[in-house]
Amino acid sequence: MNTQHDVPDYSTITEAPDTRASADQMQILHTRYGLAAKYAAGKEVLEVACGAGVGLGMLARVSRRLVAGDIDERNCAIARETYRNNPQIEVRHLDAEEMPLPAASFDLVILFEALYYLHSADAFFQHAKRVLRPGGTLLIFSVNCRWGGFNPSPFSTRYYDAPEMADALARHGFQVSVYGGFPEQTDGFIPKTISAIRKVAVSLHVIPQTQQSKEWLKRIFYGRLKQIPRELQAGTVAPAALEALKPPYAAGLYRFICAVATAAL
Repeated sequence: MNTQHDVPDYSTITEAPDTRASADQMQILHTRYGLAAKYAAGKEVLEVACGAGVGLGMLARVSRRLVAGDIDERNCAIARETYRNNPQIEVRHLDAEEMPLPAASFDLVILFEALYYLHSADAFFQHAKRVLRPGGTLLIFSVNCRWGGFNPSPFSTRYYDAPEMADALARHGFQVSVYGGFPEQTDGFIPKTISAIRKVAVSLHVIPQTQQSKEWLKRIFYGRLKQIPRELQAGTVAPAALEALKPPYAAGLYRFICAVATAAL
């Protein structure tokens, strides 16, 4: 474990079973893990920064082997409890920047909504490339810091926009494809109003920081919320389509960016 910096309480910002989410937020979760499941089919998979593990069941149903880890032991405990009867899922206390895993031991490495928490993204990229087999895939999903409604997490260290992420991965020897997801809806009075209010709230720094404290705000703008399940079930929410982007990756329209990076053969 990395002892060079203190570990924040990431459990307060994790999409966990004790929090509620809007329909939009649930679709985002299903989009991430629906995409990951396509790449995981028949493969040996590592999810880094797995949080409370709500997507691990979807991955385990299609993968040959699944290892997942998080630097926050509270999150690991929730994931272990959820999958305690599933021998296919191994949950570890894991630091993304110091992964003590054998070289060339996975076909797919996943990092969802966590790149911006790392003190050294380069350290993670190095480890991801080391543990991947030749031709393996690194899948990254991240909020887009160029989106007009972007609001940084209180524990973030650095955000990468689409060109920066693509360049960083290329420097580490990956072949990279970049996608944009969830374009901001600006048609109609209500979407425009919500977008404008969000931008004002972001500029005034009044958006709550934790998942639970955000619930009242979500109810105002999105209506009734649903409890995040311990385990996502494939097919219960339709995933959104992602759009392939070309250099210079002008992704300002999209709320999220996704990188699919392939290790050299």
